[in-house]
Amino acid sequence: MDAGQLCVGPTVSFSDASVTEALAATADYIWIDLEHSPTNFESMVNHIIACRACSVPGIVRVPSGEIAWIKRVLDAGADGIILPQAQTVAEVQEFVNACRYPMQGTRGYGPRRSTNYGRIENDTYLSQANRETFVVGQIESRTLVDNIDALVSIDGLDGVVIGPYDLSGSYDLPGQIDHPTVVEAIQLSIDKCREAGVYVGVGMGSSVATAKRWHAAGANWAMVGADYQYMVQFADDLYKNIRES
Repeated sequence: MDAGQLCVGPTVSFSDASVTEALAATADYIWIDLEHSPTNFESMVNHIIACRACSVPGIVRVPSGEIAWIKRVLDAGADGIILPQAQTVAEVQEFVNACRYPMQGTRGYGPRRSTNYGRIENDTYLSQANRETFVVGQIESRTLVDNIDALVSIDGLDGVVIGPYDLSGSYDLPGQIDHPTVVEAIQLSIDKCREAGVYVGVGMGSSVATAKRWHAAGANWAMVGADYQYMVQFADDLYKNIRES
């Protein structure tokens, strides 16, 4: 991202860790989704193990900002964590605090996999975790856009990812992600993040044009489609072409 390249990865929603293993060879990171999928915690851990085996970052979107989710996901070894559906800057601030160990935050201590099961010394691990964990807030509400300056000023917030569909709904334009009002809100968010040095991403379907569009607009990273989407789109196109031949 620092070199100006767009960092791209898929959402993984299936429970089988071989999905992550298969996609990791071509992805820059894996987005493990716990918000909109039936994936359970044990499956999430297996996806994280697959990410580590394939040397690709595994970033988990939690269902909510509850402390219990944050601690368990980070202690399981996630490289990053994403907070969805935040409505206020205060919610994001609380989330960031819970993701960072003292003196930067209030995260409780009890890691397992992330310390290589105790083989990494505490002092080394604590500074490493605070420095390297990728903490992300998701912009899906008009309130956060209206308070974007305060949002990007949160100490310890590494990244922001924009969810265009939910954002459009907060402007009473559900699904109209290309409406000028929604596009303006996305662009404003991107610009403010870039000015503040916060890595900004955009969620989207499996579209080359959309990824290139938002990269040109300043996005550093993108969540480009999902495992099920790749399978369904390819199969639909393949079978349609066979039947039409």
